[in-house]
Amino acid sequence: MRRIYESSAIDRDDDDPHRPNERDRETKPRAARTVPAAKLSRALVPDWLVRRGVAVDLSVPDRVFARGESVPMHVELRNAFPFPVVVRTRSPVLWTWHVDGRREASTTPEPLPDRTGSFVFDRGERKRFTRRWHGSVRVGPNEWREAEPGEHILTVRLAVDEADAGGLSDEATIRIE
Repeated sequence: MRRIYESSAIDRDDDDPHRPNERDRETKPRAARTVPAAKLSRALVPDWLVRRGVAVDLSVPDRVFARGESVPMHVELRNAFPFPVVVRTRSPVLWTWHVDGRREASTTPEPLPDRTGSFVFDRGERKRFTRRWHGSVRVGPNEWREAEPGEHILTVRLAVDEADAGGLSDEATIRIE
């Protein structure tokens, strides 16, 4: 199709609205100008409003697991707003998971880096992650122990101050038999 328009086979006339115009070979196509939505959102949308629009959901496929069986965790982070938002976090590790209050099922977890980070959500965007807890608790640098039978609480939270109070965390209770 492009060859036809670039050839002289088409009758062109600038004054007739039903015929193509004369082609100006020296004009270059211009890209559409867009606003960097994440930067604009970071500057205009306050943190308290961002926290109201972001939801954290943790789901597990079952509530009862055998001892030693791995537990899959499905995490969904969702922006409910019709505009992009940026969640500012305390570290570049944007979210963490916990078993009975122990981050990543460890009694001595590695410290989080001391730099800040940010989680960018497009309008209405959902981010999905899957993690597995292998039913063990880390008690030393290279030592793991199987979790005791009973109820355990799995928690997911964004790396922000007061995530639990702000609704930026979720938990699920499972039972190990």
